[in-house]
Amino acid sequence: MKIVDVCAFYSPRGGGVRTYVGQKLSVAEQMGHDITILAPGDSHDVIETSPSARIVTIPSPRFPLDRKYWYFDDEAMLHEALDRFAPDMVEASSPWRSPLLVANWRPDVPKALIMHADPLSTYAYRWLSRLFTRQTIDRQFERFWDHLRHLGTVFDAVVCANQDLSVRLTRGGVANVVSIPMGVAPGRFSPQRRDPDIRARLLARCGLGPDATLLIAAGRLAPEKRLPLLIEAVTIAGRQRPIGLGIFGEGREQASIMRAIGGNPHVRLFRPVTDRNEFATLLASADALLHGCESETFGMAAAEARASGIPVIVPDLGGAADFARDGGGIAYRAANRIDLVRAIMDLPMRFEPSRNVRTARSMNDHFEALFAHYAALVSHKRLEAA
Repeated sequence: MKIVDVCAFYSPRGGGVRTYVGQKLSVAEQMGHDITILAPGDSHDVIETSPSARIVTIPSPRFPLDRKYWYFDDEAMLHEALDRFAPDMVEASSPWRSPLLVANWRPDVPKALIMHADPLSTYAYRWLSRLFTRQTIDRQFERFWDHLRHLGTVFDAVVCANQDLSVRLTRGGVANVVSIPMGVAPGRFSPQRRDPDIRARLLARCGLGPDATLLIAAGRLAPEKRLPLLIEAVTIAGRQRPIGLGIFGEGREQASIMRAIGGNPHVRLFRPVTDRNEFATLLASADALLHGCESETFGMAAAEARASGIPVIVPDLGGAADFARDGGGIAYRAANRIDLVRAIMDLPMRFEPSRNVRTARSMNDHFEALFAHYAALVSHKRLEAA
């Protein structure tokens, strides 16, 4: 197939979506597909990763709230690019305005919306859940639900990476919802990467000895990640037992996170580790992954932690919650500091290699399932047209 991914969330300095795009380009080539990532950017650029895989940017405005990103605003230019690449299958990756631009292009070509974001959980539920139930919040955001329901009628598939989001969208009346979980990079994350020296060095950076518990948090420094909540809970739990927390990430919330750390010498903020093999070793050398975001569409860090043989401490909502099941970790009530302290204290004092390492679903598995679903949609459209 010829596939074009209209990827509004792609940025050269981005996080999870950038990683996902890189894996997609590689796997699509291996499977014999031709794939174009069509992204907004400062100018027209083409980055060829192989004769059958490329990233193409078209001139677009910067996103005012996060200038690492851009947004599509020229429907004619976007349609011209789609005409030029003439795909068999088109993806859109944002639930905001860009999928409407994509949907207006050639209804005879099948289209899928990849839910790389869960705006209701990221914004509405996070902002208002202290005051209202989710049912009340949903009623107040009925116009957005109408928008999602419309997308379900103009896209042939609305692809979710976790069951919680699939169920919520389906119950909300969104059509064509399909669950295709993501996975981890094959062969990279493993308990065998555990390195006691790296663990001891990180604990020393946190002012603690090797008998302490080492927790790791990783990802963008964004409000929905609730890092100040994690820091506060670790500080409270640290009064009862020695606990170090290493946070690996960068983003616009760095100043507020440094304020939350304050004078606690046992919590350290580090720059992200961009070498994925190095990060895999770092993750396997921790005693647990600590995670605060209840709006994850998948929970990549939690999946990688499970594949690395360490437990996860995660909210009981969102994609990351899946990885605490089956003995894989400890779930706490989302956004609840007291229950998070309880979860941290429930972690055993001494790390024991997991006897229940999840057989890691790989990103190859994800893309094989995704592209098989696309092939079925393409065949169905062609039969309809015949």
